[in-house]
Amino acid sequence: MDCYVLGLQELDQTQVAVVGGKGAHLGELSRIEGIRVPAGFCVTTDAFQRIMAEAPSLDDLLERLSRLKPGDREQIRTLSAEIRRTLEGTAIPDELAATITRALARLGEQAAYAVRSSATAEDLPTASFAGQQDTYLNIVGPAAILQHVSRCWASLFTERAVTYRLRNGFDHRKVRMAVVVQQMVFPQAAGILFTADPVTSNRKVASVEASFGLGEALVSGLVNADNYKVRDGEVIAKTVATKQMAIHALPAGGTQEQAIEPERRQQPALTDAQVVRLAQLGRRIEAHFGRPQDIEWCLVDDGFHFVQSRPITTLFPIPTAGDRENHVYVSVGHQQMMTDAIKPLGLSLFQLTALRPMYEAGGRLFVDVTQVLASPAGRAGLLDVLGKSDPLITDALQTLLGRGDFIRLLADEGPGRAPAGGAPAPLKTDPAIVDELIGQSQASLAALKRDIQTKSGSALLDFILADIQELKRLLFDPRSHQVIMAGMEATWWLNEQLQAWLGEKNAADTLTQSVPHNVTSEMGLALLDVADVIRPHPEVVAFLQHVEDEGFLDELPRLAGGREARDAIRAYLDTYGMRGVGEIDITRPRWSERPTTLVPIILGNIKNFEPGAGARRFEQGRQEAWKKEQEVLERLRALPDGEQKAEEAKRMIDRVRTFIGYREYPKYGIVNRYFVYKQALLDEAERLVQAHVLREKEDIFFLTFQELNDVVRANPVDEQLIRQRKDTFRSHQALTPPRVLTSDGEVIAGAYRRDDLPAGALVGLPVSAGLIEGRARVILDMAEANLEAGDILVTAYTDPSWTPLFVALKGLVTEVGGLMTHGSVIAREYGLPAVVGVEHATRRIRDGQRIRVHGTDGYVEILS
Repeated sequence: MDCYVLGLQELDQTQVAVVGGKGAHLGELSRIEGIRVPAGFCVTTDAFQRIMAEAPSLDDLLERLSRLKPGDREQIRTLSAEIRRTLEGTAIPDELAATITRALARLGEQAAYAVRSSATAEDLPTASFAGQQDTYLNIVGPAAILQHVSRCWASLFTERAVTYRLRNGFDHRKVRMAVVVQQMVFPQAAGILFTADPVTSNRKVASVEASFGLGEALVSGLVNADNYKVRDGEVIAKTVATKQMAIHALPAGGTQEQAIEPERRQQPALTDAQVVRLAQLGRRIEAHFGRPQDIEWCLVDDGFHFVQSRPITTLFPIPTAGDRENHVYVSVGHQQMMTDAIKPLGLSLFQLTALRPMYEAGGRLFVDVTQVLASPAGRAGLLDVLGKSDPLITDALQTLLGRGDFIRLLADEGPGRAPAGGAPAPLKTDPAIVDELIGQSQASLAALKRDIQTKSGSALLDFILADIQELKRLLFDPRSHQVIMAGMEATWWLNEQLQAWLGEKNAADTLTQSVPHNVTSEMGLALLDVADVIRPHPEVVAFLQHVEDEGFLDELPRLAGGREARDAIRAYLDTYGMRGVGEIDITRPRWSERPTTLVPIILGNIKNFEPGAGARRFEQGRQEAWKKEQEVLERLRALPDGEQKAEEAKRMIDRVRTFIGYREYPKYGIVNRYFVYKQALLDEAERLVQAHVLREKEDIFFLTFQELNDVVRANPVDEQLIRQRKDTFRSHQALTPPRVLTSDGEVIAGAYRRDDLPAGALVGLPVSAGLIEGRARVILDMAEANLEAGDILVTAYTDPSWTPLFVALKGLVTEVGGLMTHGSVIAREYGLPAVVGVEHATRRIRDGQRIRVHGTDGYVEILS
C-alpha cells in the first residue's frame, strides 16, 4: 500500500507521527500473540496533509485560532466551526479516494466498518486526550466511508479538542489526524478493562466494566455498567447494574439505542469465568506495553476482541524496591509541607541530607516503613509519632494493618535490654543551651560561606559532599534533638494535663504565643518593620505597585526615600533571602533570586498596619501568654493538691517557652546551606555553559548530584536525557502524591473517625485554638496573595516562606499539615485559629466565601 493507507498489521507503536496514537496502539495490539483485533487499515497523516493543502484558506484560520486563549469560548466556537465546515466541504482528490476504496475492496466493500479518528497527540504516556475526537460505527459502502473519513479529519477541530490543546500548550498546526477504518464486530457485550484499579491504583487488581451491546453506550456515559474486580485469577468483588438500554448496529448502517427486555436488565453482562479470562488477556497486553492499560473490548460468540489500548495516565508511580517483597511507603512531602514534584537535583540532594533512605516516585520522596510496622514496639512508636503529625497517615496505616494480609507481623519482642550507657540525662530548662546550638550553627555556616569561595570544578562537588556531612552532624546533634523533643513533649504534657485537670482543650496554644528564638515567626514580624521604613515615602510605594522586573532594587535609589527602602529590603534578604516556596527543593527560586515575591506582601503590610506593628504584635502575644499562664496557675491552685499541680504546670510552661522556638531552627539551617550550595553550583553551571557543555544553567536541575559530578569531571551531557527529564517533571507536576502507598501501587487514604461534627463540616486537625469567622482567601501561589486584614488563608500547604502572610490573617486552613509542622507552630505563636489536614480544602471552599474556623475542635464550616 502507498503512503496514504497502511494495513493495521504493518503498524507498531513507533508510528504515532504517521497513524496517530490510536492507530499506532492498534497496530501494536494486533502484533500480540493470542490478542484478536478486528481487521482494518489506517488512512495516514500524509492524507490529512494533502487535504489541508487543498484548502488554502485554512492557514489564516489556524493562525487566528492559535492566538486565542482557552477562555475565549465564543471565538473558539466560531473559528473551529468554520474550520470543520471547510474540511468537510473539501473534495477528496481522486487518487486518494481510489487508494482508500482499493483498501476497502481487499477487506470486503459491503461489510460494515467503524471509522475512528486517530490524532498524533492522543493516547500519549503524558496526555491521554481520551474522547477528544470522533468515532463512527457501522458505516456501510465506499461513499459513506469516504464521507466519514472527512468527518474524522474535521473532528480535530471540535471546540472541546481545540480548548484542550490551548490549555495544554499543544500547537494546532503541529497536530495531525489519521483515520482508522476497521471491520465492525457486533458484540453481545462490550466495555472497558483497566489492568490497575482506577480507584485505589492497585496494580494487582484489574477492574472490568461491562454492558450489553456496543461499548459506545458505556464510553459515552449512557448506561450504568456492571463492575468486576479481579485479583490473582479470581473475581474478588462485583456489582451488577440495572441496565436499561444498549446501543446496537442497524442492518442498513448506523446505530440505535434500544431498551433491554425487563427480564435481562438485572442479568450480568459477563460470567465470572469470562471476566477472569478477560483479565488474563489484559495482563498479556499490559506486559507487552510495559505499563498499566485502559483497554476497550468486545465479546463476540464467546471470544474477546480488542479495539483499543492506551496507557492509564493518572496512576501514581511506585518506588522501585528491587525485590518482590511487600513494601509500605509514607510520603516525605506531607511531613515537610511540600507536596509538589521536585526536580532530580533537588531529590538527590535531599536524599543525601536525610538520615534514612528515601525512595523516589512521581517526583516525590517516600520512606519505607515496612520493617518498623512489622515489629510491635516499632509500630506503636511510629503510629504515635505520625498520629501527632498527620492523623490521616496513621489511619491509613492502621487500615492496612487491620486487613492483616499485607505485612507479616513479627512476634512481640521479649523484655528489651536497657541500652548501653542508660538513658540520656534529662535536659535542664536553660536558654543558654538554645543560644549555644544557634551559635554553633551560625559559626559553621560562616565557615562554609568562606571556604566554598575558592572551590570550583570537581573540587567544589567533593567539598559540598563533605559539607553535607557537617550539615548532618548539626542536624542530628543529640542535644539539638533533645531540645526539639523537650519543647514538643512539654506542649503535649500541658495539653493533656490541663484538659484533665481544668477541662480546657489545647491550652498550650495560647501559652506558646511570642516565644523567643523562633526564626520563622521573627521573619514575618521583620517584614512589618520593612513596611515601616517604606510607608512614609509615597513615591516608593507608588513605584512598588508596578514592579515586574527582578532588578527593581537597583532602581529604588532614584526616588525620594528609595535608598532607605532598598537598604531595608536588602537587610531583610541578607537574613531571610534564602527562603522560598518549596524550599526543600534546592532548585526552587529563593527570595534573594526573586525579590518581587515579597513586594505584594510589603504593600499589604503598608496598607493593613500602623507603624510599629511588628514590636506591638510580639508584645501583645507575650502579654496574652503571660495572662493565660497566671489564669491557669490560679485555677490549678484552687484544686485538691493545687500547689503541686501549679508547680508542675509552671515548670512545663517555662520549658515549652524556652525550647519550642528552636523547633524552626534546624530547617532554617538546612535551607541556608542549600542556598550557598545552589549559588556555587549555578556559578559552576555558568562555566559549563561558556564551555558549551550545557545549553542553559538551569539544565543542572534535571541531573542528580552524582550525574552533575560526572559532567563536571569532563563527561558530556546527554541532551536527550535532559529533555526527557523535563517532560517527565511536567507529567509529575500533574499528579497528586498519596500519603501512603504500597508496592502494589495501592493508594491508601486515611479518614478522620469523628462523628461529633455538625452536618456539612469539613474535618481536619485542630492545631491552634480559637474560633474565628471571616472571608476565605483561597491562594495557591504566595505571589498572588492580595489579603485584607482579617482574611482567613485557605491553601494546600504552607512552608516557612508563607509566614510573612500570617501577620495579616485571622485564621488558617490547609490541606496538609500536622500539630508540629511549620504553619501550625507559627499559627499558635501569632494566636491564629488554625485547622490543617482538611482534605481538598482548596476545592471545597471557594475564594470569597464566609467560613468559620473551629481551631479548638478541628473543623471548618462554610457559612455563605
